[in-house]
Amino acid sequence: MHGPILVTWLLALLTAAAGASCLARLRRSPAPCASGAHRPLARESDAAEALMGLGMAAMAVTGATVPAAVWAALFGLPAAAFLLAAAHAPAGRAHRLHHAVGALAMTYMALAMAAPPGHQHHHAAGLGDPLLTGPLLLYFGGYTVWAGSRLLRTPGGTLAVGTAGLPQACRLTMGIGMFAMLLTM
Repeated sequence: MHGPILVTWLLALLTAAAGASCLARLRRSPAPCASGAHRPLARESDAAEALMGLGMAAMAVTGATVPAAVWAALFGLPAAAFLLAAAHAPAGRAHRLHHAVGALAMTYMALAMAAPPGHQHHHAAGLGDPLLTGPLLLYFGGYTVWAGSRLLRTPGGTLAVGTAGLPQACRLTMGIGMFAMLLTM
């Protein structure tokens, strides 16, 4: 990330906490069974969100010191898997597409950080291509607003408090983190 060091470390702490929370939820959840079709999708989501949260924290701190090929493999392979899963299974398609967009955005940021300085097409200090960064900013900005509104409302119209709102809080945190990382490009 290119920004104030305090912001970088705060973002890393925030996304690491969200990723660790998702990982803990994944470990606590029961093994998939035939009776609950929704639970395997929730486990898949917890795993994807743990990877994204912990990956965002690592990328924010280490940045371009890790080779782009490592980041591309870490996020590109799950992106391809989510795209294939979304194409072949209608259950959870939107959620899988969201995870694919997130993983592809992380791959894009890693490749943009690794690009030689001469390949920045006259952008002042920015990395990446504004034609890709702009739509990703709009997507994650909109997603953050949507996730925040879901956190504030439950079916009964009450504020989601405690562990009931924890998955939505993690999604909101990671949306904010992705938006902040894209904004610093």
